[in-house]
Amino acid sequence: MTDEVGAITGELELLTCVTPDGRGIEVLVSYVGAQGLYTVSGSPVRAATPSERAGQAEHRATHERILESLTTPGRVESGNEMPVDLLED
Repeated sequence: MTDEVGAITGELELLTCVTPDGRGIEVLVSYVGAQGLYTVSGSPVRAATPSERAGQAEHRATHERILESLTTPGRVESGNEMPVDLLED
C-alpha cells in the first residue's frame, strides 16, 4: 500500500534510505524501470539502531526486514487478500 496511489502490484523495486536525522529509514517503491517513486504506507520506519549515520550493515538488515514484510502476503478477509504496508510492524 502506498500513500500516493494505494495498492500497487506487479514487478516493483524497493528503495530504502536513511532519513536526514538518522533516526529512520524512508521506504519507497517503483515499478521496475520506471522513474516514479511511491511512499510505502508507514514510512519512515525506525532504524534498528538510530544514529546520525547508520552503518551499511544495519541499513542492509533493515532493508531486508522491510522487503520480507512487504513480500509476505496480507491477511485474507472475505476471500480477498488485504494490501500490505508497514503500519502493522
